[in-house]
Amino acid sequence: MATLQELIAQKEALEKLIQDTRHAELADAINQVRNLINSFGLTQEDIFGTSRGTKKVKAEGSKVAAKYRDPVSGKEWSGRGLAPKWLQGRDKSEFLIK
Repeated sequence: MATLQELIAQKEALEKLIQDTRHAELADAINQVRNLINSFGLTQEDIFGTSRGTKKVKAEGSKVAAKYRDPVSGKEWSGRGLAPKWLQGRDKSEFLIK
């Protein structure tokens, strides 16, 4: 059976071997990634998306056809959001656009 000192020495040698192997494999991986980036002409945004600090573009809402029309003013309302003042307290079916 090995002594404590021998086991500690084996552990240190194994940790050094692990560290050296990791560095070598990491260097190979970095070279492969760099070769792929160069061969396809990729940019940082291609790989990681937009950089931090840039604002996301808000999607614009789509236009909806008007469903109701005020016969007096000609104003229209799609039926979405708050009802306009000219429609409050009245039956919506009277103002339906056909």
